[in-house]
Amino acid sequence: MSLTATDAPFGVPGTPLSAWQASQALGQVPPISVDQLVPANTRLVVAAPHPDDEILACGGLLASLAGRVSDITLISVTDGDGSHPGSAQWPPARLRDERRRESTRALTRLGFDTRRLRWRHLALPDGRVAEHASALREQLLREVSEGDRLLVTWRSDGHCDHETLGEVAAHVAQVRGAVLIETPVWAWHWAEPEDPRLPWDRARKLWLAPQAHERKQSAIAEHATQLASDPSTGAPPVLSPATLERLLQPFELVFL
Repeated sequence: MSLTATDAPFGVPGTPLSAWQASQALGQVPPISVDQLVPANTRLVVAAPHPDDEILACGGLLASLAGRVSDITLISVTDGDGSHPGSAQWPPARLRDERRRESTRALTRLGFDTRRLRWRHLALPDGRVAEHASALREQLLREVSEGDRLLVTWRSDGHCDHETLGEVAAHVAQVRGAVLIETPVWAWHWAEPEDPRLPWDRARKLWLAPQAHERKQSAIAEHATQLASDPSTGAPPVLSPATLERLLQPFELVFL
């Protein structure tokens, strides 16, 4: 995720984990297994708007599928070089290179040999994906085939790049006959426990095996640029402890 670095990116502290844990709506979401979500001999295409979104959104699922590397395509839409505006420590060019290295290390933590992983970098401008929606659509149309599972950030997630990707992916899935899987990232911050804006009827919980959950936690730890404050600007971490609590629950929520 690449909002500008701030502890409360929407101007408020955000919904605490304890509130989500008490949510009746979330508690009633039915489970789904890895095999149901991505059946054997089915390809999973994961498109992430920024480096680390693939881990936050579905790192547990990816860890569970690491042995099926030939069935996975990862598309990095931007390089996330807009997460530290005005930073002397992390100017865009240096940040872009470091975030690619972080992603490589994170995917290794999930169990992947990244030399064997089909991984596409589109290098669209961070924060301005909407301006390049047509190019994104063409790229996804080239990558997605009938029957694929196309996993992206939810089209109402609350971040412009996340939402553009979700909207474009919904169109591509329909055109190609793929199955769209959306997952919330920033919605955990701004939504309320019984929030009617969330598509609860489409929600499913993927409960993570302990090893997959541990690998996801290890993978997130590799994204050091997002976990540390920036002494050159005084900005706090992009991923605050409260944000990580919400995103590292023992399950992943998907909308089908």
